[in-house]
Amino acid sequence: MTQASPDAVTTRLPIGSDADLGWVRQQVRQAAAELGFGLVQQTKLVTAVSELARNTLVHGGGGQVEMTRLHHGAVTGLRLAFTDTGPGIRDIEQAMTDGYTTGGGLGMGLSGARRLVQEFAVDSSPGQGTTVTVVAWATGLPQNGRDAL
Repeated sequence: MTQASPDAVTTRLPIGSDADLGWVRQQVRQAAAELGFGLVQQTKLVTAVSELARNTLVHGGGGQVEMTRLHHGAVTGLRLAFTDTGPGIRDIEQAMTDGYTTGGGLGMGLSGARRLVQEFAVDSSPGQGTTVTVVAWATGLPQNGRDAL
């Protein structure tokens, strides 16, 4: 996963209610626009954010997202880390399978979000919560971007 520079600005947004989901989407879209993401890129990122924030609320009992603006030379991006202290994911591989659901939905949340960003990582332990970290780039990838996946 791409690391932020030491001077990167991180914003923490709570995810504790349905109202927070809209606020998080709005803040991510605004940051993406400011960083030069095109409209299609913004839409993909906000779609992934919507899925991950809802998972944080519904399955994790709430938590937060840390949004970090990334700058690697002329390349800009956003790193988003969704963290909860919920029950965790017992089988990450199964949870990443298209069609798998524990909530009666379409089962496209984690796997769908993974397809909408350039970098994706899940860290979860049963009983200790989950952190899903994604990175999306506005223009290309930094030299080490793909190596960091």
